[in-house]
Amino acid sequence: MLAEIITIGDEILIGQIVDTNSAWMAQQLNLTGISVKQITSISDDEQHILDALAQAEQRADIILITGGLGPTKDDITKKTLARYFNMGFRRDEGALEMVRQIFEKFKRPLIDVNIQQADVPDGCEVIVNKNGTAPCMWFERNNKIFVSMPGVPFEMMYLMGDEILPRLKRRFELPAIVHKTILTANIGESFLAKEIEEIEDALPAHIKLAYLPKLGQVRLRLSAIGDDEVKLKTEVEVFAKQIMAKVDKFVVIDEDIPLEKAILNIMHVRGLTLSTSESCTGGYIAHLITQHPGCSSVYWGGAVTYAYELKESVLGVKAATLATFGAVSEETVKEMAEGAIKHFKTDYAIAVSGIAGPDGGTADKPVGTVWISISSKDKTVAKLFNFSNKRIQNIERSATAALTMLLNLLKETV
Repeated sequence: MLAEIITIGDEILIGQIVDTNSAWMAQQLNLTGISVKQITSISDDEQHILDALAQAEQRADIILITGGLGPTKDDITKKTLARYFNMGFRRDEGALEMVRQIFEKFKRPLIDVNIQQADVPDGCEVIVNKNGTAPCMWFERNNKIFVSMPGVPFEMMYLMGDEILPRLKRRFELPAIVHKTILTANIGESFLAKEIEEIEDALPAHIKLAYLPKLGQVRLRLSAIGDDEVKLKTEVEVFAKQIMAKVDKFVVIDEDIPLEKAILNIMHVRGLTLSTSESCTGGYIAHLITQHPGCSSVYWGGAVTYAYELKESVLGVKAATLATFGAVSEETVKEMAEGAIKHFKTDYAIAVSGIAGPDGGTADKPVGTVWISISSKDKTVAKLFNFSNKRIQNIERSATAALTMLLNLLKETV
């Protein structure tokens, strides 16, 4: 069973917003046993939409459309769908009632342009949108299903989760799909592939292995498709264990979670606490950690200290150390990490100091020079990295390197 996703909106094509809808929908469809044939983003142009619909109808069994359902003149999806299916319009009472309830809830006047949101192509089935005023519309033609949903992410997610996917499951006999993800670090993609080459070559045709690299990390995803979900899970687990045994020292966790979340889980189980002292990363490491619910059981806080004065007053870095070696040095970053342990009273600390760029470098410390230190109550380690001249990339690489160093020190003290 093949699906195609069409996102409509000029704001996507000019980069004003990022199309997160397609990624989320593709994940949910895949877990349901529906393969995504293509994802297309198109402008708010009638002919462009008509062409995209016609092409999608040739390729896929299910066409999912988001966007262009607002009350303003630039939202033309509904009118274009009516033209595509050669339909007139009717006013849907269920959709109108939902519009009324929403405007009453927020004590706002209901004007004509909002009432008109309940006008839909007369041959579609309306699925009431309980989180917004734009109705979801279900069309069928030539054994193909078309579903038009609002582009607002939380509205679309509700409709997909509670309405669209359950209907598709009831309608079609879908295969079982099983995924297993292994997160690795400290090994490059090509070296990893070489290490597990024999295992990959032995995979049966219905099990695929994908490599998903990301700045110092590689996720390995085993995917199996078939009729017997229990059997598939057993098969995938056998191959996953073989891979983990082969590259054991590089394995972080066998779950599809980010590196920082894996570290939080490890530290939570051990009852350990963490703090951060950041300079060139500007709090990015703290951001990665604190985006996960429950992080406060491990992460106590930290400091962003660019100025020498703050490195001294907040972290206890010696003035002589800064004067002699500078902020971007092994000596300073070690004192930052040890100062965080002392002042924040945590079991572990991360410290980062470097030159993110694009300027500020010198002959002996060019842009991309980063010192990272990890400290525990018993040990402090530091390492020099030389990244690129791209600021954002340097910040992201520094964060990944710091988290990987923390993971390595945690592994030493199991």
